[in-house]
Amino acid sequence: MCAKNLTKPAGVLFDLDGTLLDTAQDLGEALNHVLNGLNLPLKTYQEYQPVASHGAMGLLKLGLAEQFEQFEIEPLRLQLLEYYQINISRYTQLFNGIKTCLNTLDNAHIPWAIVTNKPAFLTDSLVTFYPELTSSKINVSGDTLPMRKPNPEPLLFACEKMQINPDNAWYVGDAKRDIEAGNRANMLSIVANWGYTQDVIPVNQWQADLILEQPDELTELLISTI
Repeated sequence: MCAKNLTKPAGVLFDLDGTLLDTAQDLGEALNHVLNGLNLPLKTYQEYQPVASHGAMGLLKLGLAEQFEQFEIEPLRLQLLEYYQINISRYTQLFNGIKTCLNTLDNAHIPWAIVTNKPAFLTDSLVTFYPELTSSKINVSGDTLPMRKPNPEPLLFACEKMQINPDNAWYVGDAKRDIEAGNRANMLSIVANWGYTQDVIPVNQWQADLILEQPDELTELLISTI
């Protein structure tokens, strides 16, 4: 899709980790806490950053590697999540340019919301540390509904609560499942290529409508439609 053909969105939905917030280091620290307790080698930022959007299971698969099947995973998952919850905002920060982007939406009276696969108890805790996120119309988490992304239902649910037409909404995310969900919801799908987009399938094969490298590009697109 060509940017010049875009019209003002009825609303914009965002993924959270890797799209609005850079949460990789706090998630990686939680993984390393578990690995340290098991006397296993710790992972570097460069190793855990690409899987930061894949939740506790994705992190544990990275950390345990070929030993994954040898452990009882559920206690380790809960240990990781407990440590993460306690230390949820030590290093996390908004990506550069996100504050301006959200201000642009607010000033243009374009509603926006968060749709994430993060469990609600973590989403609800995390967003309280960032005043810029308080104008989100609704926060839909991975356990808000029985299904989660790449199923489009969480996106459609958010649009329903916001009273906007999905056909006139945008969805911005940094994972292939985000783009799949956006496409299935018939929304304009946008890759946040500033996030954790490393995948076995290259970004340009995700069938997104747009791929943006920085939040500033999203702001510029929005301004061009207002």
